[in-house]
Amino acid sequence: MSRTRTALALGMAAAAALTVASATATATAAPLPLAGSTTVTPAGHAFQATLSGKATLKAGSVTVTCSVSVSTGTVPAAPGNHNAAGPVSSPISPPTYSSCTSSMPGVTPTVTTSGAWSVSMQNGSPITATMTVPTGGLVVHTTGLATCTVTAAPSGPASVPGTWANGAPSSLTFTNASVPVTVTGGFGCPTSATSSTFNAVYKVADTTDPTQQITVAP
Repeated sequence: MSRTRTALALGMAAAAALTVASATATATAAPLPLAGSTTVTPAGHAFQATLSGKATLKAGSVTVTCSVSVSTGTVPAAPGNHNAAGPVSSPISPPTYSSCTSSMPGVTPTVTTSGAWSVSMQNGSPITATMTVPTGGLVVHTTGLATCTVTAAPSGPASVPGTWANGAPSSLTFTNASVPVTVTGGFGCPTSATSSTFNAVYKVADTTDPTQQITVAP
């Protein structure tokens, strides 16, 4: 057999082997697991999330700390409070933030929020919670020795991952959650920062019937 015919035969054999391997890999690839069912109760009840401790938002070398934050919402009415294969989402009011300080001496921060915020719960171990910040829905403005503006979710809605724990009251925790930001301003402003780190713990109480608890289950 000539060298040309031998090379052609080897090439065809290699191509066939790759085709078989690809087909085998495709056939044996495991499907992604489906999200489990989620039920949030009591259906239709209003709730209030109140900051426990302090909330921090760190962009670059600057940290803004707030000691007061509140948001309200309502569990969807049945059957919307149950999802057989995924999370249950609830609209919430834009969280308010006050009593805020900055890690920069001589700088006073003010936090404003706006737009359509929401939180979704996915039952599991742990129970996960995702807060959605609308485009430009949170703005930190500082005055004093440095005038800076930090805008969260500048290019589109941002998902902030957290965890949920059932209890009396239940709690919603965000630990080192990354949030996209843009920073503008002059000297002392962390203008190179493109993301911030958010930490907060909220206690969530049933305001329709304070004797009950907001609970996430299968």
